[in-house]
Amino acid sequence: MDDPELDKIRQQRLAQLQAQHGGTGDPNQAKQQEERMQQMEEAKHTILAQALSQDARARLNTIKLSRPEKGAMVENMICRMAQMGQVRTKISEPELIQLLESLNQQMPKSTSTVKFDRRRAALDSDDDDF
Repeated sequence: MDDPELDKIRQQRLAQLQAQHGGTGDPNQAKQQEERMQQMEEAKHTILAQALSQDARARLNTIKLSRPEKGAMVENMICRMAQMGQVRTKISEPELIQLLESLNQQMPKSTSTVKFDRRRAALDSDDDDF
Protein backbone atom coordinates (compact mmCIF):
# COMPACT_ATOMS: atom_id res chain seq x y z
CA MET A 1 0.00 0.00 0.00
CA ASP A 2 2.84 2.45 0.81
CA ASP A 3 4.20 3.66 -2.47
CA PRO A 4 7.55 5.50 -2.19
CA GLU A 5 6.73 7.66 -5.21
CA LEU A 6 3.39 8.66 -3.70
CA ASP A 7 5.10 9.60 -0.42
CA LYS A 8 7.65 11.65 -2.33
CA ILE A 9 4.90 13.49 -4.22
CA ARG A 10 3.03 14.16 -0.97
CA GLN A 11 6.15 15.60 0.66
CA GLN A 12 6.83 17.81 -2.36
CA ARG A 13 3.24 19.05 -2.38
CA LEU A 14 3.38 19.73 1.38
CA ALA A 15 6.61 21.70 0.95
CA GLN A 16 5.06 23.64 -1.91
CA LEU A 17 1.96 24.53 0.12
CA GLN A 18 4.06 25.59 3.10
CA ALA A 19 6.22 27.80 0.87
CA GLN A 20 3.09 29.44 -0.59
CA HIS A 21 1.65 30.22 2.83
CA GLY A 22 4.91 31.38 4.33
CA GLY A 23 5.24 28.49 6.76
CA THR A 24 8.27 26.35 6.20
CA GLY A 25 7.71 24.26 9.25
CA ASP A 26 11.18 25.23 10.43
CA PRO A 27 10.98 25.82 14.19
CA ASN A 28 14.13 27.98 14.10
CA GLN A 29 12.55 30.43 11.67
CA ALA A 30 9.38 30.64 13.76
CA LYS A 31 11.49 31.24 16.87
CA GLN A 32 13.48 33.97 15.12
CA GLN A 33 10.30 35.68 13.95
CA GLU A 34 8.88 35.54 17.48
CA GLU A 35 12.10 37.05 18.87
CA ARG A 36 11.94 39.88 16.29
CA MET A 37 8.35 40.62 17.26
CA GLN A 38 9.32 40.66 20.94
CA GLN A 39 12.22 43.03 20.24
CA MET A 40 9.90 45.35 18.31
CA GLU A 41 7.45 45.40 21.23
CA GLU A 42 10.24 46.16 23.68
CA ALA A 43 11.49 49.00 21.46
CA LYS A 44 7.96 50.41 21.26
CA HIS A 45 7.58 50.28 25.04
CA THR A 46 10.94 52.00 25.47
CA ILE A 47 9.97 54.80 23.10
CA LEU A 48 6.62 55.24 24.84
CA ALA A 49 8.31 55.34 28.26
CA GLN A 50 10.60 58.11 27.05
CA ALA A 51 7.90 60.08 25.21
CA LEU A 52 5.00 59.94 27.69
CA SER A 53 4.59 61.12 31.27
CA GLN A 54 3.24 58.71 33.88
CA ASP A 55 -0.27 60.18 33.72
CA ALA A 56 -0.30 60.01 29.94
CA ARG A 57 0.88 56.39 30.00
CA ALA A 58 -1.87 55.51 32.47
CA ARG A 59 -4.48 57.13 30.22
CA LEU A 60 -3.10 55.34 27.15
CA ASN A 61 -3.24 52.00 28.98
CA THR A 62 -6.86 52.69 29.91
CA ILE A 63 -7.65 53.44 26.28
CA LYS A 64 -5.93 50.22 25.21
CA LEU A 65 -8.12 48.25 27.59
CA SER A 66 -11.36 49.75 26.35
CA ARG A 67 -10.48 50.09 22.65
CA PRO A 68 -7.40 48.04 21.72
CA GLU A 69 -7.36 49.09 18.06
CA LYS A 70 -7.48 52.78 18.94
CA GLY A 71 -4.80 52.34 21.62
CA ALA A 72 -2.50 50.61 19.13
CA MET A 73 -3.11 53.39 16.62
CA VAL A 74 -2.20 56.06 19.18
CA GLU A 75 0.90 54.12 20.28
CA ASN A 76 2.11 53.81 16.68
CA MET A 77 1.46 57.49 16.05
CA ILE A 78 3.44 58.53 19.15
CA CYS A 79 6.31 56.20 18.17
CA ARG A 80 6.43 57.72 14.67
CA MET A 81 6.36 61.23 16.11
CA ALA A 82 9.23 60.35 18.47
CA GLN A 83 11.29 58.77 15.70
CA MET A 84 10.80 61.80 13.46
CA GLY A 85 11.90 64.14 16.25
CA GLN A 86 8.53 65.83 16.74
CA VAL A 87 8.50 65.02 20.47
CA ARG A 88 10.91 67.31 22.32
CA THR A 89 9.59 66.90 25.87
CA LYS A 90 7.50 64.24 27.53
CA ILE A 91 3.88 64.29 26.40
CA SER A 92 1.65 65.17 29.33
CA GLU A 93 -1.88 63.92 29.88
CA PRO A 94 -3.56 67.12 28.57
CA GLU A 95 -1.39 66.98 25.45
CA LEU A 96 -2.36 63.33 24.96
CA ILE A 97 -6.01 64.29 25.31
CA GLN A 98 -5.56 66.94 22.61
CA LEU A 99 -3.88 64.35 20.41
CA LEU A 100 -6.79 61.96 20.96
CA GLU A 101 -9.34 64.67 20.17
CA SER A 102 -7.59 65.49 16.91
CA LEU A 103 -7.50 61.79 16.09
CA ASN A 104 -11.22 61.49 16.84
CA GLN A 105 -11.97 64.36 14.45
CA GLN A 106 -9.98 62.68 11.67
CA MET A 107 -11.61 59.29 12.10
CA PRO A 108 -15.11 58.81 10.68
CA LYS A 109 -17.60 58.30 13.43
CA SER A 110 -19.42 55.00 13.29
CA THR A 111 -22.93 55.03 14.57
CA SER A 112 -24.59 51.98 15.93
CA THR A 113 -28.14 51.63 17.06
CA VAL A 114 -29.77 49.09 19.27
CA LYS A 115 -33.39 48.27 18.62
CA PHE A 116 -35.28 46.47 21.33
CA ASP A 117 -38.66 45.02 20.44
CA ARG A 118 -40.66 44.60 23.64
CA ARG A 119 -43.39 42.59 21.96
CA ARG A 120 -40.97 39.96 20.76
CA ALA A 121 -39.14 39.72 24.02
CA ALA A 122 -42.42 39.37 25.93
CA LEU A 123 -41.17 41.65 28.65
CA ASP A 124 -44.15 43.95 28.67
CA SER A 125 -45.04 44.77 32.27
CA ASP A 126 -48.66 45.64 31.37
CA ASP A 127 -49.55 41.97 30.97
CA ASP A 128 -48.60 40.99 34.49
CA ASP A 129 -51.48 39.60 36.53
CA PHE A 130 -51.08 39.48 40.26
